[in-house]
Amino acid sequence: MIPPTTYALFVTASLALILIPGPNHLYITARGLAQGRAAGLASALGVEIGTLVHIAAAAAGLSYVISQSATLFAIVKWAGVAYLVYLGIRAFMGKDAETGAPRRQPLRKVFLEGVLVNVLNPKVALFFLAFLPQFVDPGAGSPTVQVVVFGLTALLLGLVSDVVYAFAAGALGRRLRRRARTLRYVSGVVYLGLGVATAFAGRR
Repeated sequence: MIPPTTYALFVTASLALILIPGPNHLYITARGLAQGRAAGLASALGVEIGTLVHIAAAAAGLSYVISQSATLFAIVKWAGVAYLVYLGIRAFMGKDAETGAPRRQPLRKVFLEGVLVNVLNPKVALFFLAFLPQFVDPGAGSPTVQVVVFGLTALLLGLVSDVVYAFAAGALGRRLRRRARTLRYVSGVVYLGLGVATAFAGRR
């Protein structure tokens, strides 16, 4: 059983990290600006489903393998860069013929994009390797179970934060839709910026 003090410390530390805007927040904001609150929420859910993949990988020890292998880390990183750049180019070029606004994507596709963006983010894998294990106590039971409990806790905290960003971006997006070209460019710049940030992500 995880000691209550350890769990409370983990929650506090996780909140401090989660409240700092990061790539997931920027991605959700871009989707919410481009397509409204529903798309922002769909992307938020997709991002956190991607977190489930990282939790499973951490529990199975795969995060450690990736972090120690330059080749595997590079594959994950550059796949993420390529996908984000693709999203950015699509945002710039994919406009509605009548309004000039970003072309609307089916919510199912928005959701799946959120999953991919998070799964292909090597920083998330390293979070589960470098941060979360510090709170695992071998004397408190199965380390795998503790990783899952801490991981799900971080997921729930992240989901609350993501939903807030989705609602805020959706509200702001309604105002910006009157300036369709600006909205499209803002979305494209966010995606390309995320791609550049991921490209410069290091293993340490």
